[in-house]
Amino acid sequence: MANVFHRRFFLTGSAGRLEALLWTAAIADPSFVAIVCHPHPLFGGTMHNKVVYQAARALHRRGAAVLRFNFRGVGQSEGEHDQGIGEQDDVRVALDYLAREYSGKSILLAGFSFGSWVGLQVGCEDDRVSRLIALGLPVNNHDVSYLRGCRKPKLFIQGGNDPFGSRENLEALFASVPEPKRLVFIEGADHFFMGHLDEVGATIARWLDRDDR
Repeated sequence: MANVFHRRFFLTGSAGRLEALLWTAAIADPSFVAIVCHPHPLFGGTMHNKVVYQAARALHRRGAAVLRFNFRGVGQSEGEHDQGIGEQDDVRVALDYLAREYSGKSILLAGFSFGSWVGLQVGCEDDRVSRLIALGLPVNNHDVSYLRGCRKPKLFIQGGNDPFGSRENLEALFASVPEPKRLVFIEGADHFFMGHLDEVGATIARWLDRDDR
């Protein structure tokens, strides 16, 4: 992308160093900052996943400095996969970094699949996070009951044919979580939004532009 500055570095996590990538722009003072968490490490998930990239691009285009990172045991990140428990610590380390580097800025937390399940657990309870985006939330086989107490603005984007987060289960969850919230099904899309990535980005952009988010 034009006018994007890429900074590659390592964060210091509880299991060792975490590989990270920060997108900034020529303007030193972004309007907000964001983290995007990647899908399941044991099934090839990394910060370079196409859905994660698309979400990061949409956020950056709306003026955010965007941080992506590899969970423990992925890429050049040290440590081993910890079933989503240690990975929550990884998310907190990333939040600590953004809070230091961009003191006082609103932080948006997004995640795809495993990254949404892990990331939103941290984002719901951390006061530094103001908005949340769940992409392909794997509601069929993960406990997401923590969302029922989360009153922060939330966007859920789900493929209409997602085998890991059925329409029925996601609609039931959505009905149980407090406002503000928005649910968008991308019709014809699978869990990975194959052939529909542009719609993912456009949905994020529309939500960010809403006056009542």
